[in-house]
Amino acid sequence: MTPDIIHVAIVEDDPDIRQTLDLIIDGTPGFMCGTTFGDCETALPALIKHPPDVVLMDINLPGMSGIEGVKVLKKARPEQDIIMLTVQVDDQSVFDSLCAGASGYLLKNTPPARLLQAITEVTQGGAPMSMPIARRVLHSFQPSRQSPLTERETEILQRLCEGENYKTIAEGLHVSGHTVRTHIKNIYAKLYVNSRAEAVRKAYKNRLI
Repeated sequence: MTPDIIHVAIVEDDPDIRQTLDLIIDGTPGFMCGTTFGDCETALPALIKHPPDVVLMDINLPGMSGIEGVKVLKKARPEQDIIMLTVQVDDQSVFDSLCAGASGYLLKNTPPARLLQAITEVTQGGAPMSMPIARRVLHSFQPSRQSPLTERETEILQRLCEGENYKTIAEGLHVSGHTVRTHIKNIYAKLYVNSRAEAVRKAYKNRLI
């Protein structure tokens, strides 16, 4: 590949959007759009054989979804940088994409200048995201405001998740073992679970800690 040129591939099923992205990238010094594809089935063999610097990947594609495409591509080429470029703003799409290995997540209404900046950022080790997406990601690391647990129950649940037993929890909180068992019984009832393992899974899934 030519030095100082960022080579970009596009996987997008809408031909108008695909052409617009191609023109933006090819028309900007320092960037080159060598290949475009309308689906993952066509794109993946070519991208694995001739990897670009960055792949712009839509999510809702005919056949294999963009998220599944990311998984396949990252398995074959773990170092490949991929930015999701989509209209999807729901939490599931965002986190499934990031868990699959996407390096960034941009909405399709991203201005051209910001898109080009994001492509550059990802080649430098960054993780560019549209502002609404970044806010969702940050929010995911914050405890849920709708938690049914009291502050003390949340503290005990946190200790359960860290692997502490009833005795060490009681000692750490300076309460009796009976008090800890009562709190845990209430935690199980409020979370509709019957075991520590279920409580821990629900705590992480619902961001209760």
